[in-house]
Amino acid sequence: MALVRWAAALQRRWEAIDPAERAGFFAGVRAYMPSMPPVLAWGLVTGVAMSKSVLTIPQAIGMTIFVYAGSSQLAVLPLLAAGLPIWTALLTAFIVNVRFIIFSAGLMQHFGHLPFMRRVVLGVFNGDLPFVLFTQQYPSAAPQAGKEGYYWGMVLLSFVGWQVSSIVGIVAASLFPDAWGLALAGTLALIPVMVSTIRSRATLMAVAVAAVLALVAFKLPYRLSLVIAVTGAMAAGLAADEAAARLQWQRRRAAQAAADEDDA
Repeated sequence: MALVRWAAALQRRWEAIDPAERAGFFAGVRAYMPSMPPVLAWGLVTGVAMSKSVLTIPQAIGMTIFVYAGSSQLAVLPLLAAGLPIWTALLTAFIVNVRFIIFSAGLMQHFGHLPFMRRVVLGVFNGDLPFVLFTQQYPSAAPQAGKEGYYWGMVLLSFVGWQVSSIVGIVAASLFPDAWGLALAGTLALIPVMVSTIRSRATLMAVAVAAVLALVAFKLPYRLSLVIAVTGAMAAGLAADEAAARLQWQRRRAAQAAADEDDA
């Protein structure tokens, strides 16, 4: 009976949402579906790694639910295994996830008008792929019906897929020998998704710079290579956009000058 009441309350809550936001939600789900295979693969890899570390199964499940950040989860496992102070793990997790400060700044222009706590919840569910796909769908900060629903459709699907695959990896870790190379499989699964997001020269420049910086800084501790690669990619993308805009302006100016000469 309690379940029925809960379902009825949830349905009323859903029906109270603006129809445009509901349509946006399903559009976000559909847009994110092609990205689910690599998300599931990485969730499985992360779950297996946590289960085979010093964490117990309940601890690993708690980490995947409450931390929900695969890169930092994998980064802190060696530190926990070495028995280092907890502040080192927290610092490492912060450094690895500092890119989300950049992502949050990018989302601020879209959701800055919302109440503070609502924006906090939006940020909690944010992820790398949802952020990239969302900003491609909505490059302009102009208000648009269904925008928040689209975001929620992607991030909730990503969250559920990650949790399910990660918990499966935690519980069934003994079924996945290290020789299977699951980490490599997860990385390879992400490559097609990354390539599909390259839709401009600026994005291509950002990806190339990120790849080079990640390789150059690979041996730095605390996965600082990830932070350096993300920061460099953002700077390269912004610089490429600025250069393209300036070149376009110069071409328009030259075309206008040529037109003025013809009129004269």
